[in-house]
Amino acid sequence: MTEIKEIKTAKAVDQFILYWGDMGGQWGVNRSVAQIHALLFLSSKSLNAEQISETLGIARSNVSNSLKELVSWKLIRRVPIHGERREHFEAETDVWEMAMRIAQGRKEREIDPAAAALKECVAKAEAETGIDPVVLQRLHDMQEFMDTTNRWYVQMLGVPKSQLNRLMKMGDKVLSVLKFTGKRTQ
Repeated sequence: MTEIKEIKTAKAVDQFILYWGDMGGQWGVNRSVAQIHALLFLSSKSLNAEQISETLGIARSNVSNSLKELVSWKLIRRVPIHGERREHFEAETDVWEMAMRIAQGRKEREIDPAAAALKECVAKAEAETGIDPVVLQRLHDMQEFMDTTNRWYVQMLGVPKSQLNRLMKMGDKVLSVLKFTGKRTQ
């Protein structure tokens, strides 16, 4: 377990950093990357790699690699500090913006390649003679699902954060409206 050393904060902060690291692991993100993100997200000031390393008890080389990954996801950014030679970093703190960046990154790294592979499989299946019609239909169904999901994602990117927040808070009300209008399908 990572020991959080330098920042003397409430146990809740330490717990969040450890929890975020564990949760990151469940999402396929390196634990150190997730812990560094959590530390920077909660930090009220920018931190350099050495401070992060000392605070979390993570090897300096691991911190450097993790920072590069977080920068590539656009979850943190470099911050110039007058008179400082070391690079400092701060996290995106708008949770909606952070969620959108994570969703965009996952889409680019996971969904888009899967959709391209599926499209290729469907094309090959359509060209094959003697393919089971059930197999072909299931491939088409999966492709339609991926296309629908992609269109929905692109539409949601255009919704202002305030409206997206309201939409998500509506929850069951949306289902009630769909049920009332007869547009809800099983």
